[in-house]
Amino acid sequence: MTTMSNTMSYKGYTTSMVFDTEDKVIVGRVLDIDDIITFHGESVLEFEVNFHTAVDAYVAACAELGSKPEKPASGKLMLRIAPKVHAAALKAAARTGVSLNKWAEKVLSTAAR
Repeated sequence: MTTMSNTMSYKGYTTSMVFDTEDKVIVGRVLDIDDIITFHGESVLEFEVNFHTAVDAYVAACAELGSKPEKPASGKLMLRIAPKVHAAALKAAARTGVSLNKWAEKVLSTAAR
């Protein structure tokens, strides 16, 4: 059995794939960045080519403007902290019954609001 995802990836960017029944095209928008990159295609092949072209054009435009293209976060975070802080975080996570990763995710999520 073959399954199809509603996303596609290229150079670290992921796009949604939504079929527009009125215009009979697949519409894409790059996900997980604030900059807006949209495109479409009448077939999956055309959609993929246009996705690659849109990402390459975005990266080139950023270079022309002297800015760094926004990249989606990977979900991996490496921190260097004082051993005392690390030990305290391990104890706090254990007290709440979750892993250090889950505890840190919750704390960071709360702090980022």
